[in-house]
Amino acid sequence: MNQLETFLEKTWDALLSRDPVQIAKIYAGLDTSSQHVVLEHLKKMANEPGWLEAQVLSAQAALKVLLSNEGEK
Repeated sequence: MNQLETFLEKTWDALLSRDPVQIAKIYAGLDTSSQHVVLEHLKKMANEPGWLEAQVLSAQAALKVLLSNEGEK
């Protein structure tokens, strides 16, 4: 596995961990463009068909954390 693949795997593992601290920390470390991509992908995971229930629940948990943090800014 190359460095990019490792980074992406660790990033998505954290974002989908359902751990609010881990989610907020990894998201805060991303640049604005990457944050936008992450939010859009999580919205697709949470709302579009074809995802496993566990993936949907993880995406919903991440969105809850990230959108509540956005409101605090």
